[in-house]
Amino acid sequence: MTPTEKYLFDLNGFIVVRGVLTPAQVAAANAAIDAHQSEFKGRTDDSLRNTAKGTPFAGDGTTPRLDMGGMLGWPAPHCDVFRSILAHPKLVPYFRELVGEGYRMDHLPLLIASEKGAEGFALHGGTIDTSGNYTPYLAYHYSHGRMVNNLLACSVQLVDHPAGSGGFVCVRGSHKANFATPSELINGEDELEGCLYQPETKAGDVVLFSEGTVHGAKAWNMDYQRRLVIYRFAPPTVAYARSYYPAYPSEMTDGMTPEQLAVLEPPYNVRLDRPLVKGGEGEGEAAGKLDIEVRSRPETKKKFDSEVFGTKYF
Repeated sequence: MTPTEKYLFDLNGFIVVRGVLTPAQVAAANAAIDAHQSEFKGRTDDSLRNTAKGTPFAGDGTTPRLDMGGMLGWPAPHCDVFRSILAHPKLVPYFRELVGEGYRMDHLPLLIASEKGAEGFALHGGTIDTSGNYTPYLAYHYSHGRMVNNLLACSVQLVDHPAGSGGFVCVRGSHKANFATPSELINGEDELEGCLYQPETKAGDVVLFSEGTVHGAKAWNMDYQRRLVIYRFAPPTVAYARSYYPAYPSEMTDGMTPEQLAVLEPPYNVRLDRPLVKGGEGEGEAAGKLDIEVRSRPETKKKFDSEVFGTKYF
């Protein structure tokens, strides 16, 4: 990350990385989604809706948001673009800077689609919850020269989101807030003198934001279907979701690269033989190249621990 990018993320709680996916990759992702249209699940039940009735985020009140999972396990080539995000050469430097070495996928990727009029999502997330309590599992902090996000969202845009289109909005700087978000702002009933911000994005862009940044989505206003895939990454010793346990299904992992598999490791310390994805930076021949580093404790200590505990790791 450049000094300017670091400044903007620390200031606002998000950053847009432009042109991560090429037009051909965007087209491939959308073609794969078209082939799996029947797998969309609509949030049609009131208990599944993410907005309060009659509020600005609720859209027309009837058109549901559409959700889909399972992209990492689709047969090739449909899975390829979605798997690439786990260790994308353009994104690895951001993941390592914002989450840390040994970053891991925490949530399964979620594909979100919306037709015109579909509801958005009331504001949520934030380092402080609606009761005013601190939420460490979403928190952002800066310490000893490093930014730390306990949960980083990675939203891959598969269509354009111009000004006024609806979609992702956030409260810039709210990852450092000390008070609960006002309810009128949560539901979009009062933007409180422009607190809500929608970044304009193009298909192929990626929005990286701390889950400690209060965020949501406005109702979709465009004549074409909104599409994005959201991933969430966490530091190696932090876990929110539990899809990694007891193991990811083989159809999801078969054929993955070593770097992609490294990102699917369960939570444990980098000292305990954790494969660390490195690279993605540099120029010339080094540009875009990834590598794996495994950091181990001395063999004598590992042998001693196995004798003490009777297991490979303590």
